[in-house]
Amino acid sequence: MRIFMLLLIVCAVSCTSKPKEKETKAATTAEVITKTTTEKTMEKETIHQFTVKDISGNDFKLADLKGKKVMIVNTASECGLTPQYEQLQDVYETFKDKNFTIVGFPANNFGAQEPGSDQQIATFCKVNYGVTFPMMSKISVKGSDMHEVYQFLTQKSQNGLQDSDVAWNFQKYLLNEKGELEKVISPQTLPNDEAVISWIEGK
Repeated sequence: MRIFMLLLIVCAVSCTSKPKEKETKAATTAEVITKTTTEKTMEKETIHQFTVKDISGNDFKLADLKGKKVMIVNTASECGLTPQYEQLQDVYETFKDKNFTIVGFPANNFGAQEPGSDQQIATFCKVNYGVTFPMMSKISVKGSDMHEVYQFLTQKSQNGLQDSDVAWNFQKYLLNEKGELEKVISPQTLPNDEAVISWIEGK
């Protein structure tokens, strides 16, 4: 009889302990999943995640710009602001060896002022302004066909800084060495404006 009672007690203890063990494992698993999900949510997106086509049709990995401050600008060849190419090139020449670069994205979104092909745009930039900073293939910077790089630049949900609209040709987006958006500069503000130069110099 005693042996039978002992067996009943052992069985009861065993049966009640297993669910608790399972509950503990389930809770631990849930905590790990929650932590992992939170960590992924907190990861800030950067411009370095994108690979685009340059004006010659080659892949251009923006991840290669890690460690550099970057100005991204949408350009056009037949705009009243087109002479800004001159200041853009001057700023590039001045700071290109100081962890800074400019990336131009030709776009035909405003007044059909960039109608040419990539080859025509490249020739125009070289002949008229001696452009040597990286120029990308023509894209759209607004509307339903907005390029993914500009979706990142204009949407706070992606860049973590602010929502913005590309107002016209030659709007500038300034990104830090980590590829994070820091400033949005209006099209009319010259590339060599004091505020822009101070940002490049870290003042």
